[in-house]
Amino acid sequence: QGRLVESGGDLVQPGGSLRLSCAASGVIFSENTGGWYRQAPGKQREMVATITRGGNTNYAASVKGRFTISRDNAKNTVYLQMNSLEPEDTAVYYCIVRAPLPALTQYWGQGTQVTVSS
Repeated sequence: QGRLVESGGDLVQPGGSLRLSCAASGVIFSENTGGWYRQAPGKQREMVATITRGGNTNYAASVKGRFTISRDNAKNTVYLQMNSLEPEDTAVYYCIVRAPLPALTQYWGQGTQVTVSS
């Protein structure tokens, strides 16, 4: 079974940067779609960024130009580089892998807390 282990969440001041990491086992990022979602208190979970097996990326409008998703195939790890962080970015961030074969399966990480505050 696939397992995702997230790291990198922290308390950071507005304007600061963080890099989240998601290391996978039992599922290969480069053969599937990977990404990041986030959920803030009182809000719905929302897509932040995704990357397909072909390397195509997609971002939520609120993070375009500030966040970058990338993948290291050798390490089977997906990253989310977050720059110019704002208080509105405060949320629990979840890593996800969507594997369509042999049957559609979504693997979720445990979540990592990102808090942007002065």
